[in-house]
Amino acid sequence: MNKGSASMQHPDHCELLPLSPLAFNPAQDPVAGPALERPKRTGSDYRALWKKAIHQQILLLRMETENQRLEASKDELHVRQMKLDYKEVGECSTDVQAFWDKKLSTPGRNKVPLDKKEVHNAVGQGVSKARRGEVWLLFSHQRRLAHRLPPRQRPPDTPYQTLLKQLTAQQHAILVDLGRTFPTHQYFSTQLGAGQLSLYNLLKAYSLLDTEVGYCQGISFVAGVLLLHMSEDQAFDMLKFLMYDLGFRRQYKPDMVSLQIQMYQLSRLLHDYHRELYCHLEDHEISPSLYAAPWFLTLFASQFPLGFVARIFDILFVQGTEVIFKVALCLLSSHEGEIVECDNFETIVDYLKTTIPTLTHSQMEQTIAKVLEMDISKQLHAYEVEYHVLQDEMVDPATPHGDDSERLDRLEKTSTQLKKQNMELLEKLQAARQKIQSLETNVEGFLARESKMKHVIRSMEQEKATFQKTIDRMKSCLPPDALGDVEMTSIKPGANGKAKPTAARP
Repeated sequence: MNKGSASMQHPDHCELLPLSPLAFNPAQDPVAGPALERPKRTGSDYRALWKKAIHQQILLLRMETENQRLEASKDELHVRQMKLDYKEVGECSTDVQAFWDKKLSTPGRNKVPLDKKEVHNAVGQGVSKARRGEVWLLFSHQRRLAHRLPPRQRPPDTPYQTLLKQLTAQQHAILVDLGRTFPTHQYFSTQLGAGQLSLYNLLKAYSLLDTEVGYCQGISFVAGVLLLHMSEDQAFDMLKFLMYDLGFRRQYKPDMVSLQIQMYQLSRLLHDYHRELYCHLEDHEISPSLYAAPWFLTLFASQFPLGFVARIFDILFVQGTEVIFKVALCLLSSHEGEIVECDNFETIVDYLKTTIPTLTHSQMEQTIAKVLEMDISKQLHAYEVEYHVLQDEMVDPATPHGDDSERLDRLEKTSTQLKKQNMELLEKLQAARQKIQSLETNVEGFLARESKMKHVIRSMEQEKATFQKTIDRMKSCLPPDALGDVEMTSIKPGANGKAKPTAARP
């Protein structure tokens, strides 16, 4: 810059080569006018030009950054639209959307318990898929507020990013299942695309976190559903909530004992509520493990429409594991007539695996409505105890086994006793809840009375201060010699706590 400015200030030192062998003489050019001298620029002019260039460069950089941000926002919006590319089951009304928006925008929503009945009714009316991930996170925080896991049952507190830096022994199994997880969905269909990479990271992190379970087929579909509605970090937190807080990790353990118990519970439900269907399946030696195991391991995500699966997850985060049993029972009962008409093993299994998942929109809505109305928690508990009793009898060789009628009588007696105990516990629980409710009402009343009394005390103190100021002002108005002749009134508390006037003698 210094050289350039010096040469421009002294043009005689700047030599230009002629464009032709003959030097150009302006005096010989009849067209050219008198030579114009270029005005000299000062240092302040160059500083102004330099400042203007800097400002323009900053403006260009800002515009480029803003364009990059807009492009990233467009890409993010495109990915979000790609993720949520499924048809919802049931329309979410404007009032329900406003309800969820209000709950999600409430300050401290993760620390204040919500009204369970109100939330249950709102879930029954639907959840907008645009806010579904946030609603699920809200449900997880509410569940942890009400039911805190003991320290031994909590997952290790290892950050997600730390787990991603480690290596897992389950890598081959995870990579094999990436292409099998939602192969027709646009987000996961690209080989080693953004969807598959996020899914790999999530499954790898969980296999390192929960070494007892590691990786099991079926978890990939559950993780995929979560990734479609939230980020990787949030999906990892929700996967831990599903596995540990809701207890789904038990069915993925290597011994599969929990899954066997679930299959027995489903069989008993069919036996008690749909006897004809149960007998038909038993006659053809079709156990629930042949058709229902994928339903439980993938939470229906591997075979059923994604909108239907999302509605199951909505209810699952509120009601817990019993939702899977209710959905399975509703699906089987709604197709009971068609299943009974199938007359051989192959046709029945084919109907259960291929026809039932192809539900119409109205069938999915009806199934969700039935699930919301059912309550089978007591039956599931009784069936689980029954399963353990049967296992103990089979394992213990010293236990004498009678004929089947004796075993049935014994099981019926056990079941009757368990039902009686359940009823007694429910009555005690109901009485305890009523007592708690009455105590809470009394506490609220006491708090309201306390607040009212505090307000009255404050007003009385203000009134006392006002009276004292008035007395002081009146004293100041009296002449000094007249104070001894005037009886002044003083306020003293009486025996009952009330103030009473006393006359002070001169």
